[in-house]
Amino acid sequence: MTNSPARNWINGAFAAPMALSPSINPATYETIGSYADDGGTAARDAVNAAANAFRRTPWAHDAEMRARVLDQMAAAMERHRERLIAILSLENGKIGSEAALEADSSPGKLRYWAAMARTEAGRALQPRPGCISIVLRQPIGVAGVIVPWNSPVILAVRSFAPALAAGCTVVVRMPGQAAQVASVLSEILAEAPDLPAGVVNIFAESDRQGAEHLVESEAVPTISFTGSTRTGAAIGAVGARRIKRFGLELGGKAPMIVFDDADVASMIPVLEKALTVFAGQFCMTGSRLLVQDNLYEVVRDRLAERLRNVRVGPAADPASDMGPLIDKANVARVDKVVTEAIAAGARAIVRGGPVADGPLAAGAFFRPAMLEVDDNRLAIVQEETFGPVITIQRFSDEAQAVALANDSEFGLSASVWTRDLDRSLRVAQALDVGSVFVNDWAKVYDSTEEGGFKQSGLGRLNGVAAIEDFVEYKHIALRPGQTAMIGADQ
Repeated sequence: MTNSPARNWINGAFAAPMALSPSINPATYETIGSYADDGGTAARDAVNAAANAFRRTPWAHDAEMRARVLDQMAAAMERHRERLIAILSLENGKIGSEAALEADSSPGKLRYWAAMARTEAGRALQPRPGCISIVLRQPIGVAGVIVPWNSPVILAVRSFAPALAAGCTVVVRMPGQAAQVASVLSEILAEAPDLPAGVVNIFAESDRQGAEHLVESEAVPTISFTGSTRTGAAIGAVGARRIKRFGLELGGKAPMIVFDDADVASMIPVLEKALTVFAGQFCMTGSRLLVQDNLYEVVRDRLAERLRNVRVGPAADPASDMGPLIDKANVARVDKVVTEAIAAGARAIVRGGPVADGPLAAGAFFRPAMLEVDDNRLAIVQEETFGPVITIQRFSDEAQAVALANDSEFGLSASVWTRDLDRSLRVAQALDVGSVFVNDWAKVYDSTEEGGFKQSGLGRLNGVAAIEDFVEYKHIALRPGQTAMIGADQ
C-alpha cells in the first residue's frame, strides 16, 4: 500500500488534493492507496502553467537545454527502475517481465529524442538570384497528451518525449486506474535538475473533465491521444472545431497470417505471447489467427494446448504467465464478448473465462480463450476485444489470406509467418496496416515509425516523423539585394 495520496504534478510542484479516489490492485482488489481526483481543476492549472512556461522560459528556444533535460529524465528513470516495476505490477497488474519491459524501454525513447533535439532540421535555399529563403521548424506550443491505462509509462513517454524535443511544453493526463503510476513517474521526472517549472505537468482523473478541457482549450493546439477508436473519433470531432492538430493511435485487431511453410515449433510460443502479453490489453494483441489449410489443425491444436496451460496469477507470484485484467468490469465485458460470439456461431476450442473460484477469484483474472470462426462478419472478428481472446480461421491461398486480413476497419499491425522471403514481402506490402512483423510479433523500435491505417490512427509515433505533431514550419524570405553575376559585363 502507498503511504500518502498520489498527487498531481503541476508547475513544478505536487498539488494538495481537493478530492480523493481509491486505487485498486486488480490482482486482489485490495485498496492500495488514494489519489487526487480533481481533473477539471488540475487540467486548467496545468494548461496555464504549461502556457506560461512556453512563453516565459528558454525551453522553446534552447535545444541544448531540451536535450540535456531529456537525458536527465532517462537517467532518473534508470535509477528508479525497480520502483517503476513495483508500481506497474501493483497497480497495473503486469507480471514482472512485462513491467520490466515497460520500465526498461522508456529511457531509450528519452535518449533518442535527446539526440533528435540536437539535430537541426531547418534548411536554407536560394530559389533565385538575390533571394534567400530560410525554413525554420518551431514548436507549436502546449501539447496535450492523453494516456491509456494499459501501458501508462511507456505510452506517456512515447508522446511527451518528441513534444519536449520539439520545444513544446506538455500536459499529460493519466486515467485513474494508473494514478499511482502517474505520481511515481512525476516524482522521477522531477529529479531532472535543469527542467524548468511548468514544462511538464501530469495529472490523473477518474472521469473525463480534464481530458475534455485539453481538447477544448484554445491554449492547447495539439493533442497526442492513445486509446480506443471510438474515443479518438469523439476527440477529433471536438477538436476539429478548434482547428487543432491531432496524433491518434487507436484500436487494432491484428491478424497473424500463418502459411503452410511456417516454422511451427518456433512460432507457437510467440503466438501464445501475442495473445497473453498484458493480458491481451494491448493495441497490437494478436487477436485474429489466419492459418492455411494444410497447417490448420496442427496450429490450432498446439496453440490450444498452450493456452489451456497458461498460468494466470498475480505479479507477486513469479510463476505467473499472465496477470489480471485492469478491473472486474472488463472481465465481465470480455466474457460477454465470448458468450455472444459463441451464440453467433463461433466454436469454443478453449473457452477460458473469468476465474470464479479459489484464491484468484477475488481479482480480475480471465483465462485465455480461443474461438474457431468461419464468418469474417462476426463481431468477435471485426471488433477490438482488448482481452486474451483469439479467433482462428482457415484460408486456402495467399489472395484469400490478404483479403480476410484486410476485411477490417482497423489497420494497426499484422504478422506474417512463412519461410518464403518473396511471399513475406508481397503480403506485407498488400496488407493495409502500419506495421508488419515477419516471423515475429510486435517488434517496435524507437527509431522506426509506428501508427495505423484506416480507423487505427492518424499520424505516427516513434521515428523522425513523430515530431511532426508538435512543430510548425515557418518560411522566412530574405532579399539582401541583387548581386551582379561574377564575370558578367559591367
